[in-house]
Order: sequence, then structure tokens, then C-alpha cells
Amino acid sequence: MQFSEQVLAKNHQYCIINKPAGQPVQPDKTGDISTMDMCKKYFHHDVYLVHRIDRPVSGLVLFAKNTRSAAWLSELFRSKELDKTYLAIVENEPPHTSGSLVSRIIEKKTGGNKSRIGEDNSANKGREAITKYEVIGRTDKYTLLAIKPVTGRKHQIRAQLAEAGCPIQGDVKYGARRGNKDRSIGLHAWRLSFTHPITGEIANFEAPLPNTNLWQACAEILKGESWQTPTEQK
Repeated sequence: MQFSEQVLAKNHQYCIINKPAGQPVQPDKTGDISTMDMCKKYFHHDVYLVHRIDRPVSGLVLFAKNTRSAAWLSELFRSKELDKTYLAIVENEPPHTSGSLVSRIIEKKTGGNKSRIGEDNSANKGREAITKYEVIGRTDKYTLLAIKPVTGRKHQIRAQLAEAGCPIQGDVKYGARRGNKDRSIGLHAWRLSFTHPITGEIANFEAPLPNTNLWQACAEILKGESWQTPTEQK
């Protein structure tokens, strides 16, 4: 895929990129070319990362085009005025058809770049993490969930779903039975919505699902189901 095909939206303030699984969002110690590197080359100037998704995750990434835009977009994230919805393909069934996963996340600084769930809810056992989920449908082997992370802890969705007994497909780091050959996992940053602070208009974006057999089976589920995403629930 040409990088121009990954650019879903662009203006003077920001750009929305559909990142493929396996590509780092920003430069890291591997030296592999990142989404940020490609943005800079494509736009011929610096871009500013507003949020990130993990390397094995596909989907929407938001970059600011200047420092002023970076400031107000980052504030939207901090004030929870920017809605993010993910799709997750998981092993097993979650505890209920919809609900919230609430726990405390401990981010390990060493030992495999992994987060874990605190043993209890005391404040000194990590930082509070809240993730809303809803079952959308099922394939022969997996369950498709709509996910809304209320907080933004490292590996939050991956760790909490694993703790609930339904690890993400392919995510062997968090307990999946087997990995994918391309090292991707069944997590896709699907939808992004926010109100533009200057125009007052609501901006909505949606990333096409990856072109794999499993994700395309999920695309068929989305066509056939009527449901509210967790971001739309009152």
C-alpha cells in the first residue's frame, strides 16, 4: 500500500493516518521506518504525535501539523473530549455482553515491555484503568468486541481483556493461544471523533479493516448487526 492511501484526512491542523499492523508509530530502537517518519517525508515538514497505538495494532493515528494544533488536540485527549473506538477480536467470551473492565495497571519498566493488573484496588498498586466493551458478534472461533478505553494506560486494552479471560487474537504476550505470522494482533483503532475547537464541527473518522480473512469476516458481521458503540451509550 502506498503511504498516500494510508492518509485518510489532512488539513492545516492535523492528519489522520491508517497505520498498518507491524509498523511503529514513532522511531524506536529497532530503526524500522515509522509512521511519523513517513508523515514527515510525505508532508515535507515535522508532524507532532498526539497519541499512539502499539506496534502490532492497526488503525487510526492522529498527528498534529503544528505545535498549536498539537496543544489543543492533546488537551482533547486529557479532557476525554476525543472519542476512540477500537475493534477487538478475542478468544473466549467476555464476562457479559457489555460492561466495563475496571482495574489498576502496573507498567513494567523492564522485562518484556508489558503491563500487568495490580493485585488489588489500593492506590499504590498501579494506576486506575477503565475500558468499556460491547459484544458485536462472533465468528466460528472468536468474538468481536467494540472497545472504548476511558483511560489511556499502557497496553490497557490488551492487559484487561486478558485478565477477563478473553485475550486478543494473536496477542501471545497477553495469553493468546497462538500468534500471527506477521506478529499483528486482533486489535484495530477503528473510529475517532472530536469537536474542532475553531469551527465547532464534529469530525468523525473510520479506518477500513485490515485485508485479512479474519478481519474481513468481522467486516461482514458489522454489515449485518445493528448496535451502539460504547462511545454512543448514555
